Amino acid sequence: MRQPFDPDALLAAIARGERSCGDFELRIARDGTWNYRGSPIGRLPLVKLFASVLRRGPDGAYWLVTPAEQGRVEVEDVPFVAVELRCEDSGPAQRLALRTNLDEWVPVDADHPLELRSHPDGGQLPYIRVRGKLDARVVRSVFYHLVELAEPSPDGVEDVVGVWSAGRFFPLGSVNG
Repeated sequence: MRQPFDPDALLAAIARGERSCGDFELRIARDGTWNYRGSPIGRLPLVKLFASVLRRGPDGAYWLVTPAEQGRVEVEDVPFVAVELRCEDSGPAQRLALRTNLDEWVPVDADHPLELRSHPDGGQLPYIRVRGKLDARVVRSVFYHLVELAEPSPDGVEDVVGVWSAGRFFPLGSVNG
């Protein structure tokens, strides 16, 4: 009987050097544009197909993984960009969802946390987990929308504000920097 395809096991074999893989000459730019050999891929359905087999290996490298082929993908920051916010209700009952540049809606919840990460320029940028080990960077306009929804921390931490979603509080930062 044939074993089901397990992309994580394949990535582990690649990391151990048991499989040889090439570079697909794909690059995902910081703005979420997918490029092949330096040219943007203009067909959204094709990009969505590639994204459906995108994985991140144990070493942090990005790979397109299918049963037949595996190839490395260069990613400038993260593979997706969150470009729209949807909000229902308010307070602890509030439910937020972010839409990626590939039209995938991602709920802000325990499995898809919203977090700030340090950036080399000294600032912090917001990210959300999309699936697996793949993240989206939240664009500035969406972050400003989140800030409009921000409330003081329920823990009483002075000057920290954040947003509620799916019964959890997600800090957005300090009012004083």
